[in-house]
Order: sequence, then C-alpha cells, then structure tokens
Amino acid sequence: MMQGMTRRGLAAMALGAAGATQAQAQAQWSPSRPVNIVVPFPPGGSTDVTARLVADRIAPLLGQNVVIDNRPGAQTVIGAEAVARAAPDGHTMLMSSGTTLTINPVIGRNLPYKPQDFAPIIHVATLPFCIAVKPGIPDTLEGFIAHVRANPGKVSWGHNGRGSFNHIAGELIRDRLQLDWNDVGYRGDAHQMNDLMAGTLDSILVGGATGLQVARSGRAKIIGWTGETRLPNLPDQPTFHETWPGLVAVTWFGLLAPARTPAAAISRLNAAAAIAVADASLRQSLLDQGILTAGGSPADFQAFLTREQERWTPILQRLKIEL
Repeated sequence: MMQGMTRRGLAAMALGAAGATQAQAQAQWSPSRPVNIVVPFPPGGSTDVTARLVADRIAPLLGQNVVIDNRPGAQTVIGAEAVARAAPDGHTMLMSSGTTLTINPVIGRNLPYKPQDFAPIIHVATLPFCIAVKPGIPDTLEGFIAHVRANPGKVSWGHNGRGSFNHIAGELIRDRLQLDWNDVGYRGDAHQMNDLMAGTLDSILVGGATGLQVARSGRAKIIGWTGETRLPNLPDQPTFHETWPGLVAVTWFGLLAPARTPAAAISRLNAAAAIAVADASLRQSLLDQGILTAGGSPADFQAFLTREQERWTPILQRLKIEL
C-alpha cells in the first residue's frame, strides 16, 4: 500500500513539475527569429501604413526585427491563406482588415480559409472611408449626391475592387440613397488616386491615408466621411450619418495569428502591440491619416469580430454581392 502510494505520489510530483516547467516556459516565451506581419494589400495603403507604424514600435519590445510582408491579391485571400497555413509558433501575424474576416466569409465561395483559422491578438484601429472628388465636381457632400442623381450612370467612383470594404461601403451608399453611379474597380489605392488627380475619374471612396494624400496635392477635395462622427482633427468635414442617419461604413485593422498559436505567444504579442497602439506619436500619426486607434485584449477583439459579423452579414445578403 505504501509502495503504491509512493508511486502515485511520485507520478503526481512529476506531473506537477512538468506543468510548472511548461507554465514557466510559456511565461518566458519570446520570438527566436524575426517576426513577419503579412499585409494582404500593396504597399502604401491604410492597412500597410498602419502595419508599418505598429511594427516599428513592437520590434524593440519583442527583441526581434518585425518584417512587413506585402501579399496582395484576390481581395486579401492570398495573404490571409498564407497566414492561416503558417506555423502557429508566434512568428507570423496577419494585419487583417474588415475585408478578410467580416466581408469575405459572407460573400466568398470556397475560401481557402475560415475565421476559425486565426487567433485574435489585438484590435489595432478603425477606419472610416472618405469621398474625394476632382475639380469641377460639386465639392460638398449634399451637392455631390445631387450631382450624381442629376447625371445617372455618368459619374464615376473608384474603389479597390469588387468585394473590398470600400466597394461594399459604396454599394451601401448607392442602395440607401438610390444612386446610379458608375463604379470602377482598381487593384489598389495608387492607380485610382492617379486617375482622380489626372481627371479621368470623378471621385474615389478610399481610406483616409489615400484620400488625404490626394487632397493635400490640391488636385482633389475630400467632401465627406462614412464614420458615425467627424474626425477630431478634421472637424469641418461632415459624415454621411449627419444627413442620412445610420449610413455608416467603417472598416477595421487588427493583428491575428494562425490558430493554435500558444497562448503565451498571443499574450506576449498582445502586450507589445497594446503598448504600441497606446503610444501617443503612433496615435497621432494614424489620426493624421484618418485612422482611429483601438486596443484591448484578444477576447475584446474576438467579441468585436463577432459583432461586426452580426452587423454586416444581413447587409451583404441584402446587397447580393459575391466575391
């Protein structure tokens, strides 16, 4: 009897020691090589800008270089699939936008990934879209909408391709305001920005980083935003919501890892990213580009993702948009 108890005691002690060792290893998790942040868009857009600002600040906190890996294409599917299939070891993250996990799972068919393939790390920021127009187009929001209505099928607007979040935002505006406008899809922000400044495109509906860039050139003007409230640094620029209550379309940016990434790695990455997002200079840099920082825990981010899916799914089904 004593011998049996001793064996059980030794087994329990061994299990306890193993558990303590494992817990200690988790608590001390650190990346052992450079960390990649996959951005499923070309360089220069709002998602890319956000990722680079965050990467610069978390690198010293993690003690490793943080490399931006741009993998655009197929409305973020290429980049998202790469992360979903990456080793779940904490060395690969996705800087997702709402397109990837809010839009694509509803409108896409045979996607090579699903939301459960990712582990939320942190909600980095939210992004309203802005409408910018070329010279000669009415340069107030209400005046522009009246102009589109007076010229059915003749006023063009650019977006990042069918199924992108700014395309969805434009379709929501079209549906709500009963507009007949000519949408033109692009593979990224740069080409539509160039066409707007060249005068071959009447308007664009884009993220703030692009919209503000063309506005500062003096060859276009921002006339409104799709957020619920005005941006604090742009108090003179109205929102659709002010004139048409409830007409709000805001995308988001967030960091996610492959599913089954160890909890200790998720916790360490969240802690570093939370410090970055709270940094005053980063917050101001993003605000200057029309981006509002967020933050919170992985659980907070998961709850946010659930709310976004619940809000947008019926809208997308009503609009009958397919990827």
